[in-house]
Amino acid sequence: MKGKYIFKDQDITTDILFKLEQVSSILAKRKRISFDDAYDNFISSDTYAIMKRTDNLYWAESAEFLADEYYREKNISP
Repeated sequence: MKGKYIFKDQDITTDILFKLEQVSSILAKRKRISFDDAYDNFISSDTYAIMKRTDNLYWAESAEFLADEYYREKNISP
């Protein structure tokens, strides 16, 4: 990650990082893989690329929604 995530002049970096941790935890639990593997898989996805763009409010969605979007992107059933 480079720099800060800003939305309407507010620093939301902590929100993005917390959401990244939540989604990675969900993926790890569902797929029965390590947190590190789930994290690596998620940050290399289009879903994460979209989430970290602050202009679209994808980052404000629930972690469960984002995990489901990741599975939809990868054509994997949850």
